[in-house]
Formats: sequence, C-alpha cells, structure tokens
Amino acid sequence: MKKIVMLAMATALAGPMAAHAQTTVTTGAATSSIQIEPQYRTKIKSYVTEHKIRPVESRERIIVGAKVPADVELQAVPSDWGPTVTKYRYVYSGDRVMLVDPASRTVVHEVD
Repeated sequence: MKKIVMLAMATALAGPMAAHAQTTVTTGAATSSIQIEPQYRTKIKSYVTEHKIRPVESRERIIVGAKVPADVELQAVPSDWGPTVTKYRYVYSGDRVMLVDPASRTVVHEVD
C-alpha cells in the first residue's frame, strides 16, 4: 500500500514539472532577437520606396525561420539602416523587408 501511495505522489509531483519543462522550450528561430530603433525602421521603409526595389520572385514563401532559396540574391544592408542590422543581408519579398543571416541564408527578422 505504501508503494502505491508513494508512486501516486511521485506521479503527481512529476506531472507539473514535466508540463513546465515543455512550456519553456525555445527553438532556434525564437532565440534571434533583433531590435531596430523606430528611426531606422523609417529609413529602411523609405529606402525601399525611394530606390524602387523590386520584390524578389520565389516559388517558396520567404518567412522568418525559413532558408532563402539559393537562386535568390541577397542584398547588402546599407550602413544607415542602423548598427544592429549591418551584419545581415536583406531580401525584399511581398512588400516586406526580410533580414537574412548570410552564413546560413536563414531569415532572422521581418521589418514591420
């Protein structure tokens, strides 16, 4: 009888711990946090319209966390877009500027 009670108690305690562990799991895409100041967001949006950047065409949808297809050319980020984004490249797709990690070709941020 003691074994059954102990087993029930252990199960009751392990349940909430297991549920807590599941809710704190993060993925690689979620760990990339890029902060862009409002004045730089404005510069980015102005750049795209002033330079009449044409959106790229791709069969795959380009979204945060996805890899940009090899046939899509990555563009250099202008230095006046701010110090937090100069290490990235960008792709203009579907009226959205997407920042891309050039080493992995993974989209790390959508400029909204």
